[in-house]
Amino acid sequence: MQEELKNQKKILSKLGISKLNPMQEKGFSTILSANETVLLSPTGTGKTLAFLLPIISQLDPNTPEVQAIILAPSRELAIQIESVAREMGTGFKTNAVYGGRLFTKDKQELKHTPAILVGTPGRVADHLRRESFPTHEIKTLVLDEFDKSLEIGFSNDMSEIIALLPSVYKKVMTSATQGVEIPDFVRLKNPTILNFLDQKSSKLEVKIISSPKKDKLETLVNGLRFVGNKPGIVFCNFKETIGRVSEFLSENSIKHGIFHGGMEQRDRERSLIKFRNGTYHILLATDLAARGIDVPEMQFIMHYHLPHKREEFTHRNGRTARMNKGGTAYVITWEEEQLPDFIEELLPDAVDVTGEHIIVDNTTWTTLFVSGGRKDKISKGDLAGAFFKVGKLKPNELGTIELKTDCAFVSVPEKKSKQVIQNLNNTRIKKRKVRVSLA
Repeated sequence: MQEELKNQKKILSKLGISKLNPMQEKGFSTILSANETVLLSPTGTGKTLAFLLPIISQLDPNTPEVQAIILAPSRELAIQIESVAREMGTGFKTNAVYGGRLFTKDKQELKHTPAILVGTPGRVADHLRRESFPTHEIKTLVLDEFDKSLEIGFSNDMSEIIALLPSVYKKVMTSATQGVEIPDFVRLKNPTILNFLDQKSSKLEVKIISSPKKDKLETLVNGLRFVGNKPGIVFCNFKETIGRVSEFLSENSIKHGIFHGGMEQRDRERSLIKFRNGTYHILLATDLAARGIDVPEMQFIMHYHLPHKREEFTHRNGRTARMNKGGTAYVITWEEEQLPDFIEELLPDAVDVTGEHIIVDNTTWTTLFVSGGRKDKISKGDLAGAFFKVGKLKPNELGTIELKTDCAFVSVPEKKSKQVIQNLNNTRIKKRKVRVSLA
């Protein structure tokens, strides 16, 4: 145990975390010792780290096959889990597989077999049917946000996956929702249930913004100007609405990104990258963004449309006031609109957003695409060096670097972007000639 704690300390240092929170500590010790664990904890409390730490500590470095599979309901959550596992720097390979990209790309990455495979149930089931990798060493299965996977129709895929993994003896299920029934096909016998759903110590405030018109567009703009230049998500119920709202925000010079299920996977990923690195501070999204994306510095969310269910309200609000930090959920409601009981019972304060307020600042960063990544042996340090030396940037002019398997995204000051592209495009980084362009 002492060795495990020592390794844990190294991993936390790499992630920039001083210590685990109580849920993560309990999750770590329980998952380490129990064969069946159900972990219930609110969105944003760090469940990913809670199950990754004990799983990684029990991997065998001498086993060249897949040893653990983690199922996630969305591509974004699968990518997020893969990213956290990589940032832990343990030496164990992790890959994410999901729909929306070429199957051949998966097969190329799986030639060098990962110890941990993360994926959406549909894509993982497809790989198991095709026997893309041996399964005899897979001892651990995680169903992350399992209730969401059930809700969006992955029951058959998950049932098939479990049936095709006869060597699994450790099962972990996570959820941010109370009272979800665990299906029989999971085959749990005597699970240890850790319930932290009533112990969230966030500082979430809920406030009402009243709209004088049924069409809330002008009120939304006033609300965003009232909030000021802070990162946040505006939630709409329908992807069809987002185009109209996006157009109105653009007309009012409010820089933003969009995120919904009708977008190509590549475009969804880039929207999140630009949101994280500060290219824009506002994300206009459907409930797809209510789970599985990690933007710890989120300071508010805004309900443009009222959520239909308590669970939707809870998960949306979980995007802010994360990990014991403060945040505000604004609910825009037409004066004649009836608030759902689960909002009205909170007795939220009303806030007046009319009048002159700070106009939402256009951010000063932009995102550049680089055509080389990890498979080209390029590191973040290599990219930083090139952007300083060849791109002629000063240290405070280099923003966030997100390194992918076959490409990278780097945020730079908007005013310097043309110069950087001109200096770096078609130059070599780590012996590879790369293209650099606006993402």
